[in-house]
Amino acid sequence: MLRTLVKKTFDVREGEFRISLYMLSYIFLVIAVLMIIKPTVNALFLSELGVEQLPFAFLAVAVTAIGSSFFYSRALTRFPLNRIIKFTLFASTIALISFGLLLKFNLVGGWFLYLFYVWVAIYAVLSASQFWVLANLVYTIREAKRLFGFIGSGAILGGIFGGYLTSLLAPFIGTDNLIFLAAILLLCCVPLLRKIWNSGIKKLGKQKRPKRTTNTGDRPWQLIKKSKHLTYIAGIVIVSVLTAKLIDYLFSDFAAAAIPDPDELTAFFAFWFSTFNLLSLIIQLFFTHRIVGIWGVGFSLLLLPIGIFAGSILFFIIPELSAIIVIKAMDGVMKQSVHKSASELLALPLPFDLKNKTKSFINVVVDSIATGIAGFLLIFVVKGLDLPSYYIAAIVIVLVGVWVFFILKVRKEYYKTFRKNLEVLTDYSEKSLKPMVKKVSVVKGMRNVFQSGTEEQILFMLGKLMEINDKRFEKDVEQLLEHPSTKIRTAAIQNLYFLNTATMISNVNPLLHTDDEALTLATLEYLLLHAEKDRSLVYDRYLDTENRRISNAALYCLAKESRNNEILKSTYALHTRISDQIKRITDGNEEKDSLKSLLKTIGAANSQSHFPFINKYLKDNRPEIVEAAIIAASLGKDASFIIPLIAFLPQKAFRKLATEALIGYGRTMVPLLTNIIIERLVPLETCRFIPGVLQNFASQETVRSLFLLMEDSDLTIRLESIRALSDIRKQHPKITFNKYRIVALIYEECKLHHRTLSAMHTQIIISYRNRTKAKREISDEERDARTSLLEILERRLNAGLERIFKLLGLRFPQKDIEIAYEGLVSEKQEARTNAIEFLDNLLTGELKRALLPIIEESALDIASDEVLQKIKHKVPSEMECFELLLGGNDLMLKLAVLYLIKHQKDEKYVPLIMKYIKSDNLKLRTFAQEAWEGILKGR
Repeated sequence: MLRTLVKKTFDVREGEFRISLYMLSYIFLVIAVLMIIKPTVNALFLSELGVEQLPFAFLAVAVTAIGSSFFYSRALTRFPLNRIIKFTLFASTIALISFGLLLKFNLVGGWFLYLFYVWVAIYAVLSASQFWVLANLVYTIREAKRLFGFIGSGAILGGIFGGYLTSLLAPFIGTDNLIFLAAILLLCCVPLLRKIWNSGIKKLGKQKRPKRTTNTGDRPWQLIKKSKHLTYIAGIVIVSVLTAKLIDYLFSDFAAAAIPDPDELTAFFAFWFSTFNLLSLIIQLFFTHRIVGIWGVGFSLLLLPIGIFAGSILFFIIPELSAIIVIKAMDGVMKQSVHKSASELLALPLPFDLKNKTKSFINVVVDSIATGIAGFLLIFVVKGLDLPSYYIAAIVIVLVGVWVFFILKVRKEYYKTFRKNLEVLTDYSEKSLKPMVKKVSVVKGMRNVFQSGTEEQILFMLGKLMEINDKRFEKDVEQLLEHPSTKIRTAAIQNLYFLNTATMISNVNPLLHTDDEALTLATLEYLLLHAEKDRSLVYDRYLDTENRRISNAALYCLAKESRNNEILKSTYALHTRISDQIKRITDGNEEKDSLKSLLKTIGAANSQSHFPFINKYLKDNRPEIVEAAIIAASLGKDASFIIPLIAFLPQKAFRKLATEALIGYGRTMVPLLTNIIIERLVPLETCRFIPGVLQNFASQETVRSLFLLMEDSDLTIRLESIRALSDIRKQHPKITFNKYRIVALIYEECKLHHRTLSAMHTQIIISYRNRTKAKREISDEERDARTSLLEILERRLNAGLERIFKLLGLRFPQKDIEIAYEGLVSEKQEARTNAIEFLDNLLTGELKRALLPIIEESALDIASDEVLQKIKHKVPSEMECFELLLGGNDLMLKLAVLYLIKHQKDEKYVPLIMKYIKSDNLKLRTFAQEAWEGILKGR
């Protein structure tokens, strides 16, 4: 009963309860011991030595911690963690027994009290620090996020138990006997440590342990100095401890002045410490998980300094013990609940070995240094200048400001550390920017490529040269006209068209009389450029030449030049020449190269009377002719070509050309293409490729159109629209997106994901039941049909996850979302875990509440029966499942359901299929009819 309650309350999963109970018990005992000895030593110290000696005790703690840290750091490099913790437990037990004996024989006083006070202060931070290092080794990041609240409640329970026990027993059995009781409780931690190490650490296995440990010879302070993340954590510890010590001083000063009796003072401290812990427990059980889980680490860390700030303001209004109790309550309650959980999570993304070497140093040495600084302030500033108490409150307010600064800094580093971890785990690397080099070296490098590069390298460099038109390379390009590669010669003459407009090269004729159409055309265009004053010489010479390739190229050039020049068209009878060539080809004298050139010529001339000729060859069965017809259509830019061009989009061979042709029509295509999808003016399969065309018209109008298409009933169109939006944002970051609309779409995708997962859950359960039945009861056809439905559902889940992440990329930094998605779909468990935690820190509020369960589920094997049992979804019956899928807009799923019903031959599904017997969709109607016939045969 208790186990079930704990599992439900704290989300403790199968196999985690035992080790978590051990961890809870261990920290319970450690803190219970602390809450027995801390009120005791505080009361004795204040009663015997007075509050004025407290700052000197703070300094003594700092000096002792710094001195002992050297030996502790050496021990960490030579001995395993469990041996160090065990030694600490035995040494602490001996120290407690020794102090108990001294106290019993009234030998405690003077420097003995100093020694005991210092030891208790170091024990408080060292024992807790060792436990949390151990917890970081036992649990993974996601386990820690779920379970730190549970095991952390053990610390609070220990504080309540120890505090109230001291408060009740101190007046009756005396403080000396309480010390012996604390020693007995501490010894109980030894067998618990053995259990934790054997069941939690040794069973981690090779997959986890080596990845969490690395060797480095750096000292802890050097490691902290190298890491911004650790530096900010250390800064938070210094400021928070310094603030806490100043609050402790105020609390002790006002309490000692009000309660002079040592036993009553011990009971007072114990009562309030226990009360603070009780309040902490309530917050830990009912609020910590929600605050840290939903609002994140950064917000959770801010609550404590904000609370102390509010209490300090109250002290200025009411400078009495009651106001000090409020400040101490803020410190005591929040520090052990929300702040503690958030602080421990700060170190999670760091490697274990780094945490092991630095965490104890920060929690002990840095903590103690802060204690020493507090002592210094109290001795030389407050006491030295004889400042009143409200000056301490003013210092606290200043420290809160510094505290908030460090929290904001560490929040960014925490996020960056997860991002770096993901980049390493997923091998994600952005294209690094090449360092700036001198222009001379760039020129030299390009010339080296032109002189000795491969064909591919030279063509690439010529392409770049077309973009910059640097005339320094004119001679280099001229030399390439002698290159054996026709492609290089063509690219070279095309570059010279822009590089040299003043003088013409002499060796044009060999380039013109070549077997390559592209080179001939490029050469003719170059000739026309240099014959600008009298281009008729070129046309007169080459239009009627016997070389068909040259005459075709000349006709194409004429078509381009005379597109908007009716006089030039008339002078050379362009339309007549085109008609004559069409007639010659129609009469059976077709030459493939001439046909291709003629098609492009018609498009370039914008000869609308000849456009039917282009339309005819858009339907040709020869790929090279179809390509020429597509290019011709792109040159013509006539409305009659739009639908035929769109029809090529599903064909991979022609998709790029067709897309470029449609882009050539300009941005007026955006509303037209959008309407074609909405009205289904082309087949659905073709509609799915149109968003990929729309993304090339990057504008606010395009973004609005793509958001409109996000409401389409077809999931593939929605996915392609999201992909298009994602590409637009990546390439054009200045274009704005409606964030509220994006979030609304994400919520819609979440609902669809849950429906799909529920349907899949149902099918897997039924599939499992069927596997347990004899084969003669379940036909092979039904098994295959159910398997097919499951495969489609799984594909829909994967596509839905991609849609969600693409939408997130429109709302949050796109590169961060891409890294997270790569981590989530990675085969590495560690990458998936880091991706989830990364997103946990990136997302906030309701969006995080809706998305995180989906993201966590996506990292699991959803096809596993065992895993699906852990996913908390309402599992519909098969009838409800079929109604859900048939009521959606996914045609493939509808067909798969009807196909399964056909082979189940169950009459109870007749009402479902009757809705589709008269469907407008032919496929749906056919499948529904077949399902009906299958049921009739099964009667």
